[in-house]
Amino acid sequence: MSAREVDAVVVGGGPAGLAAALWLGRYRRSVVVVDSEEYRSGMVERSHGYLGRDPQTPVELLARGREELLAYPTASVVTGSVTSISRTDSLFTVSSDAGEWLAHRVVLASGVKDVVPEVRGFDEHYGASVFHCPACDGYEARDRDVVAIGWDVHLVGFATTLLNWARSVTVVTNGHRFAGDEQCRLQMADNGIDLVEEDVVEFVGLRGSLESVLLQSGRALPTSLVFFSLAHEPRVGLAEQLGCELDDEGYVAVDAEGQTTVKGVYAAGDLTPGLQLVQVAAASGAVAGVGAAQSFFGSSGAPTSPDPAPDPTVPGQGG
Repeated sequence: MSAREVDAVVVGGGPAGLAAALWLGRYRRSVVVVDSEEYRSGMVERSHGYLGRDPQTPVELLARGREELLAYPTASVVTGSVTSISRTDSLFTVSSDAGEWLAHRVVLASGVKDVVPEVRGFDEHYGASVFHCPACDGYEARDRDVVAIGWDVHLVGFATTLLNWARSVTVVTNGHRFAGDEQCRLQMADNGIDLVEEDVVEFVGLRGSLESVLLQSGRALPTSLVFFSLAHEPRVGLAEQLGCELDDEGYVAVDAEGQTTVKGVYAAGDLTPGLQLVQVAAASGAVAGVGAAQSFFGSSGAPTSPDPAPDPTVPGQGG
């Protein structure tokens, strides 16, 4: 089957990707969302802080987002993973295990992959009592005893931030030696943060009712919430294929319109620098979607799409 020509392909069906596609649809651009269904928040029961939807269930938000997107006749969603993107003349060839498209624009919204602790019971508790983001879920830690898992030097700031809500914080390094120097250790001690350089064996309790963290020594740390900060890896493989510039932290650099350093390629969501919150992802998706849609002004898109508006910056086109 020959590749279909479309105005845009969006890689990723999370909040950023769906928001970008929604706005492309509102500008009557033909857009395909390729959704791997590997959602960072797929196991999270509730997310917070989204004005008008606090709290909400992330998977329900995505389901509603797909429903709203598909109300636009020029938009579609396919399940699959994009394997490669290359540029030929003015078009991008987007290849996936679900098909191939020739796209005038590409929006990268593939997010990040979190490194999670290898602890028995993790899957049962993740998203209910075990979290990775203090900003997202710290409020639920108010006046509670919390365990923070990690060993990098940034755990000093991570654990101290949790004291904005938690009654106490204990850092457990999961069998690693803490990477911070003596000053870091003193800083945690001065803030009442205990440091335990032991391996975590198991999260004890039922989902939603975490009781303790069991250590290799047999000691059980009573806790009802765990936060972890090991590492997270931006999914930048496709961006690197296309030659997009990354910032010093490994995220895809974008301008005010959400465009990367490669013309015609946009990026949004956790793949880009900034706060990693669902509402921020959706907002950056809207920016990238509008930016990509307006980039068609004064030029032609896919043959099945209507003519876009004139380019107001070009004499004779802006009226």
